[in-house]
Parts: sequence; structure tokens; C-alpha cells
Amino acid sequence: MGFGENLQYLRKMMNKMTQEELAEKIGVSRQTVSKWEVNAAYPEMNKLIELCELFSCNMDQLVREDMNVNDEAYSNIRVEEKAPFDYIRYTVISTDPETDAINRMNTLAQNLGIKPNIIGWDFPFLSQEQINVYNMHGYTAALILDGEPSEDLKPQVIHQNKQCYIAITIKQPFDAPFTIIPNAYKTLMTHMQVNGIAHKCDKKIIECFEKEYTADGIDCMDIYIAIE
Repeated sequence: MGFGENLQYLRKMMNKMTQEELAEKIGVSRQTVSKWEVNAAYPEMNKLIELCELFSCNMDQLVREDMNVNDEAYSNIRVEEKAPFDYIRYTVISTDPETDAINRMNTLAQNLGIKPNIIGWDFPFLSQEQINVYNMHGYTAALILDGEPSEDLKPQVIHQNKQCYIAITIKQPFDAPFTIIPNAYKTLMTHMQVNGIAHKCDKKIIECFEKEYTADGIDCMDIYIAIE
């Protein structure tokens, strides 16, 4: 990955900016931008600085890093407003916590007689011994409730108010989960950085989560990050 590919990626991430629009902002011709993007020419230092300021990145990222972790990912990034909802969560710390946590929520949904509307996210509060010695990690699964919870469930219920999230859909996430899923998060964070979208950090909300489902026989996952 070179400067030209990174520039093209960042341009598209900024609300699908055209070469003409970028050229106008930087004060060069469209042909110059085109040459930059195919690595047929290289901008002068002052133009590099302007590009870094425009895309909210540093020069090392722009020139050296592989920023384009998923060349199609930007096409389905969107902002969604989630309505208020109630949920019950369950956290597991093990070598395979996702399966255990999600199965627990599926069983709860079956016992309640409701459709299993389940989301999940990593649980980060582990000791170094759990991580390095026992190869454990943590995962929280949450069942979103349908309707008013029963009295015996109310002590476990958590309420979340209306919240905006930036989201992306990835297909076949489990073909290479330790690459595809982290890259999707990285793509969202890059989009937020380039477009000046702030991540919302608040203990009263779920700051990020994943939702697995099947569409037209294809395994899919939506990834959400809370934004201001």
C-alpha cells in the first residue's frame, strides 16, 4: 500500500469526495490528484501538510501505513439512530466466551417466548494472567427485550436511551474473524477521524456492539460505534 492508494481511500471516506473536489480544496488540478493516486507523481511538502490537515491524519499514516484495510467497506457505512430499549446482559470470560454468552441469551429468549434479538461486545476487564497465561478473553451478550419485562426480571434489566451510532455491515465475518472484524472497526474509526465524528464515551450507553444475522443465506455482522 502506498501514498496514492491511501489518498484515494481517504478521499472516498470523506463523503465520497471526488478528485475535482479534492483538487479544489488543495489548490491543484484534477489531473494532479489523479497522478498522485496512481503514484505517478508526489506532492510537495506543503501540499502533504494540507492533505494531512484535511484528512485529520499524520504524515506517517498518509505516506507509509496501509490505511485501506477493506476497499469496499466505506460503501455501506451509515449513521443509525437506535430507539430506547431494555436489555439483559451476560458476560463470560473463557477461551471461547462468545459461544457461551450467546447461547445463554438464546436460552433466555426461548424461556421468555420471544424472538432472540441478541447483540454483543468485548469485555475488556481481564487480568494479564487470564490473557497471557490462560489465553482467555471476555465477551458480553445482551438480549434486547420485547415489551415490558416481568417483575422477576426487572432487577436484571438495563435501560438505554435513544442513541446515534455509526455502523457498517460485513459479510462472511467468520471466514477470517481475527482480521475481518478488527478491520471493520478500524474502517469505522478512520471514517470518523476523516469526517470529524466524535466517539461517545458514556457508561450509561453501550459504546460499541456487534449483531450477527443471516441475509439471503449469507452470514453477516453489523458493527456499531456510539457517536456524539
